[in-house]
Amino acid sequence: MSEQVQDTGMVLKIGHLYPTLMSVAADRGNLYSIEKRCKWRGIATEVEQIFVKQTPDFTKYDLILFHGGADREMELASRDIQAKAPSLLEAAESNTVFLSVCAGFQLLGHYYKPFKGPELKGVGLLDFYTEGGNTRFMTHMALECDFEQTGKQVMVGYENHSGRTYLGPKAQPLGKVIVGWGNNGQDGFEGATYKHVFGTYLHGPVLPKNPWFTDYLIQLALERRYGKVELAPLDDTIENEAHDAALKLAMQFKGTMSAIEATPWKR
Repeated sequence: MSEQVQDTGMVLKIGHLYPTLMSVAADRGNLYSIEKRCKWRGIATEVEQIFVKQTPDFTKYDLILFHGGADREMELASRDIQAKAPSLLEAAESNTVFLSVCAGFQLLGHYYKPFKGPELKGVGLLDFYTEGGNTRFMTHMALECDFEQTGKQVMVGYENHSGRTYLGPKAQPLGKVIVGWGNNGQDGFEGATYKHVFGTYLHGPVLPKNPWFTDYLIQLALERRYGKVELAPLDDTIENEAHDAALKLAMQFKGTMSAIEATPWKR
């Protein structure tokens, strides 16, 4: 795709939380996907990395990324993020867009209790708790999402987690599992949302293979600053081929590694 596009004058301000501490399973690719899809449309991006012992005003960002990490890194992040919690909560209430993945997702809940070890306190931004299991959920997975601006869409990725997440009444699922384990392998849900906060267990990274979701995040983030925004269409042939290949891999496990579908999906 040509890099020569007209400058829109818009700037997307991104806060990347714990970029070295919490960025496993190629999750940094989510940032690259956002940057590229903005650049192809003439939208500038400004990325600020946020490390331990740094507490910025999170409301200044349009979009915040918080990715995965192992339990040891989670322990450090859990302690540090308590000082950041008030500003993170304020940002969420002011419609800053969040994408949180795996460990980052877990730490936006009330707590994460590993299978062995002490409970790790979360931010409480999303209404759920997570408890570690003695086996890992590892598989290509797919889920059906249904957002007002996108309609029903299929999201694909790879889950690799031992946590069992249980949503409270103030959190909605990101989507309904088509194939895979999802939050806990029992209720048929994956991830969680509140306002413009999105949490998921999907690695891969998740955004490059789901361009519709990347654009949804970009649009929400820009509209917070600029009002109604219409994104220019892109040629997503390659991205959609990657999506379809990931979906094909996931569907090979249908019926053998699928979450229970007994619970109806309500939004």
